[in-house]
Amino acid sequence: MESETLPQKRGGPQWLANFREYVTDLQMEMRRVTWPTWTQVRATTAVVIVSVFAFAAYFRVVDFLVERGVSQIFMRLTK
Repeated sequence: MESETLPQKRGGPQWLANFREYVTDLQMEMRRVTWPTWTQVRATTAVVIVSVFAFAAYFRVVDFLVERGVSQIFMRLTK
């Protein structure tokens, strides 16, 4: 029976060749990336922060209203 070995490429293990190919592909992709400007980063960060606070306020109001509604229901049921 033949012993099974890992495929070899140019005298090295296949995982090493795969890793090199991965790094090469990664470098090519990173050259294609369009990075945002500092102004764009600040603007989008501000939008995210404002949105988080707006949603937090909205959910606080909804929570308060639901809490009051449930409390009223329990008050009426326990009388």
